[in-house]
Amino acid sequence: MKPINEHLPVYSLDNFSSGERKSQQFQVEVFDAKRHFSVKYPHRHDFFEVLYLMRGSGFHVIDGNRYEIKPPCIFFMSPGQAHKIEFSHDIEGYIFIFTADFYLANRSNQNSLIEFPFFYNLQQNNPPLLLTNANDISFLESLFQRSISELDNNDNNKFDLLRSLLDLILTTCSSRYKTTENIAVKGKGHILVKRFYHLIEEYNHENLSLKAYAEMLAVTPNHLTQTVKSLTGKTSSQIIKAKQILEIKRLLVHTNLSVAEIAHQLNFEDQSYFTKFFKRESGCSPLQYRSQAVSK
Repeated sequence: MKPINEHLPVYSLDNFSSGERKSQQFQVEVFDAKRHFSVKYPHRHDFFEVLYLMRGSGFHVIDGNRYEIKPPCIFFMSPGQAHKIEFSHDIEGYIFIFTADFYLANRSNQNSLIEFPFFYNLQQNNPPLLLTNANDISFLESLFQRSISELDNNDNNKFDLLRSLLDLILTTCSSRYKTTENIAVKGKGHILVKRFYHLIEEYNHENLSLKAYAEMLAVTPNHLTQTVKSLTGKTSSQIIKAKQILEIKRLLVHTNLSVAEIAHQLNFEDQSYFTKFFKRESGCSPLQYRSQAVSK
């Protein structure tokens, strides 16, 4: 693997939308080898993605985790995640990409999106949903097909219907998704932790303190740490550090930025401390990690 970009590209939804159906908030369409857009892999984006693959083979790498494509299966991605997909010429399926604003429009529960187990996964991995039930397969395919057909509908309720179809897709997948999260009971604590993960993803480049995150969540650092510890088995500080290390690894592998440039981009004032921090948490220096990744 070779770092080829000065920066890891971040794309918005309109980079993936066809001209005649261009939207700033969502897009649903057929996914196949003919689907070409001017984007570079690996990259990340600022929207959510549901990728349903019915045929084909290959691999999908999300934040360093490599998953084999075994149709029928569904991949999920949250904003900020880095990914690269390699697929065969006979790949075939559907893709639904959307912003949080699109899904949450007119919803009283603004936390509903992060309640899904496959978005902002607390274990920081994204295994695909492998579909085995024939009824689930046909039902989900019909939802994607109906969503695509609704794009040409000029009815006033078009977007509400598309939101409902997306919600059915997500809810169906959620009921079938097997997660490794160590959470026995969902409630306020679970949502607090999910919001914490969301904020870490959003503000990771600012190198914020635990206190700063707690203030944004309107809780004390001690309450946040206790809640996170009880639901994940890790402290808040451990999760912040793990996210920082993940981001550093992303930039080491997917860009040719120097160690000093990465330290500056992630708001570390001292490059020496940055290098010591990475080595302490990962077991090797940034340059050693980059060299090992490139040689794979």
